[in-house]
Amino acid sequence: MVRNIVVFGGSSHPGLNETICETLGVQQGQALFDKFAVGETRVEIGESVRGKDVYIIQSGGGKVNDHFMELLIAVSACKTASATKVTAVLPLFPYSRQSDVPYNKVGAPLVKASNPISRTNTGDTGVTPYTFESMPSTPHPDRTESNGLVNGNHHLNRAMSKLSMDELADTPSAHQARFKNYKKDSDSPTDKEYFNRSQATSNASQSSSLINAQANGISNHDFAVQPVTNVTSSDCFKPRPGYRQWVAQAGTLVADLLTCAGADHVITMDLHDPQYQGFFDIPVDNLYGRPLLKKYIQQNIPDYKHGIVVSPDAGGAKRATAIADSLGMEFALIHKERRPTKITDRQNATMMLVGDVAGKTAILIDDLADTCNTITRAAKLLKKEGAAKIYALVTHGVLSGDAIDRINHSALDKVVVTNTIDQREHCRRCPKLEVLEVGTVFAEAIRRVHYGESISVLFQYD
Repeated sequence: MVRNIVVFGGSSHPGLNETICETLGVQQGQALFDKFAVGETRVEIGESVRGKDVYIIQSGGGKVNDHFMELLIAVSACKTASATKVTAVLPLFPYSRQSDVPYNKVGAPLVKASNPISRTNTGDTGVTPYTFESMPSTPHPDRTESNGLVNGNHHLNRAMSKLSMDELADTPSAHQARFKNYKKDSDSPTDKEYFNRSQATSNASQSSSLINAQANGISNHDFAVQPVTNVTSSDCFKPRPGYRQWVAQAGTLVADLLTCAGADHVITMDLHDPQYQGFFDIPVDNLYGRPLLKKYIQQNIPDYKHGIVVSPDAGGAKRATAIADSLGMEFALIHKERRPTKITDRQNATMMLVGDVAGKTAILIDDLADTCNTITRAAKLLKKEGAAKIYALVTHGVLSGDAIDRINHSALDKVVVTNTIDQREHCRRCPKLEVLEVGTVFAEAIRRVHYGESISVLFQYD
């Protein structure tokens, strides 16, 4: 029995909370996690935590934002109530996938919009679109000063407005038809008003509003050259002309929120990107699910030595090879080559297998399965290449959207996940799903951290 410790369990995974407390030999702390009628999160701590080590268990599955807000409020409440140390136990860390957006040499992320606005053709305006490579107006000792902006931002807005008008020239719309036929029906007061408004777009304020409306796909008769379009949910965001789209990364923000709330320590498992630990100013223990997956292979897959471990993508190669080497098994890799297609807005990925799986038991290893598009397509490729049986071993089984239906209709024989996320509903709907218990691993980590012992033994999987 662990003394001088209080363990609170959030609302994200009650079953895991009970397992951890039972393994530690302590009763779960009295706390209320609820919502007010307006939708605000309500947290009440029902016992004294003064001078004690507090551990708050809250996973990142289900309603991620609600659960994370519960965790922040609970951490802050315990810190305010004079807890000696507050540790956030996050079996699945939320927003951990938003830390690895790739960047190119000029600092912009390598993200392609579905309908990007062409910036290579300037048309008749002779205006070069503004990019990150554009020369700033700041004087430089080795270069002549550039023209900069004339009369503040008026010149830039006017130039960008002309660029926007030229880019919309090839788009058929009722507004442009009225503009072209203005001379044929010059007595129409509506058309005259329409023409006057179109000429007024050189004004800085109207130009700025026009670009804003174009970027958000808003149809408004107050803008002369704005085409009338039916805006649907499938229309994607378009950055304004001359602006290279940036992607907001919430990873650093989430780390800062936990630290500012008062968390002194974080315990999690299989971060999607291990460099995420560097976002914190507090200790982060990243446990591994590999020992559980390795044990399952040894005990439940017959003749596993003659099987082959497969990584569904290049990013998980290191994770898969670690298990393959420790078990003395062969290794294969599925390479995805992404090529943009003009037929659909989404990217088309061509998958290629590197290795021989014919007649063997293939074991797919990954850290997280969300929509299960990757592993189901990988299973289809492995079956096509002659694999006898296909297993998928995943640490975090998020299984959102239509993931369960994909698994049920896929070539996968069995999908093994851990219960870092509540899997009760998923198990009811998917007969191929099998769940491994991680509560004992987190309980041992909490015990060792509480007594100041090393937890490196939990990292060893050889």
